[in-house]
Amino acid sequence: MADRGRRGVPTESTIRDWDDADPSGQTYRRVLFIDSDLTEVDNRGGVFEECTFRGVRFNASTHTDAAFVNCTFVRCSLFDTTFTRCKLVGSFFDDCTYNLLKVNGGDWSFTALPGADLKGTEFSGVKLREADLAGIRAAKASLRDLDLSGASLQRADLTGADLRGSDLSTLDPLTVTLRDARIDMTQAMVVAASLGLDVRP
Repeated sequence: MADRGRRGVPTESTIRDWDDADPSGQTYRRVLFIDSDLTEVDNRGGVFEECTFRGVRFNASTHTDAAFVNCTFVRCSLFDTTFTRCKLVGSFFDDCTYNLLKVNGGDWSFTALPGADLKGTEFSGVKLREADLAGIRAAKASLRDLDLSGASLQRADLTGADLRGSDLSTLDPLTVTLRDARIDMTQAMVVAASLGLDVRP
């Protein structure tokens, strides 16, 4: 188990076995979690700062009003994981799986998910300002009402994705795959303008 600093906050340590984990209301700083099993954990308000999760199973877990700030996720399983109003600012995901991932609200600005396979995932009302989404594979994903201002979407595959209500102001339609993607009329005008078309009523 982790060493504890002031006020009992686990810090600068490694956790390999975390049976009966309950991070709700707890704060962890610079902790390395290796092969931990957080399946079906109900995390309410837990805070992780500059932590690394390596090979951790988050399957069917729920995270509400929690924070993972400047954290790193390596080869983690996020199968059927739900994040609600969570803060993941500055976090980095590498070689993770995201089947049935659901994200409702929250701030994921500056998060890096390069090349992530987000097929069929659901993101709704999430702030993803200046996020690195280059090369994501998000076919048939639901990406509704997202703040994507400044986000990198080069080479993203958005085939059949539902993008309605999302900010597409920095999307370059020449560098992404948009076939059969669903957009609203306002977005259609933004995309047309980015292609150099003269949009008039």
